[in-house]
Amino acid sequence: MPARERYVVDEKGARLSVVLDIDEYRRLLAELEELEAIRAYDTAKTSGDEAIPFEQAVAEIERQQ
Repeated sequence: MPARERYVVDEKGARLSVVLDIDEYRRLLAELEELEAIRAYDTAKTSGDEAIPFEQAVAEIERQQ
């Protein structure tokens, strides 16, 4: 069942904000995080940079500190 949309409005009825069920809010946050990870992957994939193993990347970061 789709969530019923609820808004906070001003005295003229203009919508100011949306009221979300906490579970819906958490679901949206999780989906946003997944989308950001997909976008970061796509950006990295098309950047042309050379991929290196995770362990090597950590070792290089530690050497730089």
